[in-house]
Formats: sequence, C-alpha cells, structure tokens
Amino acid sequence: QVHLVESGGGLAQAGGSLRLSCAASGRTFSVGWFRQAPGKEREFVAVISESGGTTFYADSVKGRFTISRDAAKNTVYLFMNSLKPEDTAVYYCASDPDGSWRNPEDYHDWGQGTQVTVSS
Repeated sequence: QVHLVESGGGLAQAGGSLRLSCAASGRTFSVGWFRQAPGKEREFVAVISESGGTTFYADSVKGRFTISRDAAKNTVYLFMNSLKPEDTAVYYCASDPDGSWRNPEDYHDWGQGTQVTVSS
C-alpha cells in the first residue's frame, strides 16, 4: 500500500493557474488525478503511466491541464492553466488501478485531497 499526499490547492481567479503535487511514499505505477465537486460524483481528470510516456485527459481539461511526474521524487504533478469556475472541486490523486484507469472504483490507494477554488 502506498501513502499519497496532495498539496498545492488554493484559490485562483478564472484564467489563472495552479500546480498540484501528489507525493507518494513509495514506487507507483499509473497515477491518476480525480476531482469531486459538491453534490457530484468523483470524476476522472488525468492519468500518467509509470514511465510518464503515456497520458490521458478528460475532455473537459484537455489542452488546459498537464500531468507529469518526477520519478526521483516519487511525485506526480498536475499543472492547471486557464482555470474556470467549473474546475472548483476537491482534487485527489490515486495510484495503481487494477482495472480501468478512468474508473475511481478501480483505485485503492488515495490521498486526502486538496481543495481548488476558482473565482469568476
């Protein structure tokens, strides 16, 4: 089991940027970012392979968010640009799905989440 800790959330204005970090206590393979807004289900945002060579994004963030990783630091980043109020949510990272990388139910190791609030 891997312990994950997210950081970097906060308040941003629409059009602004934030960088989220997901620090892992050990080696991880695929790492995904998800978000959950009040009253909504947790949704997929982005995922990155162990090597970092493969990434996938939700259509809602494609072209605005970038996922990357630093293997030496066991850390995965989510660079969020051109933020919109609808990006407001608690953002979670999760590692090593045993099924679909888009399905949060296939992930078993989760961080505690970090709040992102985008004002208009």
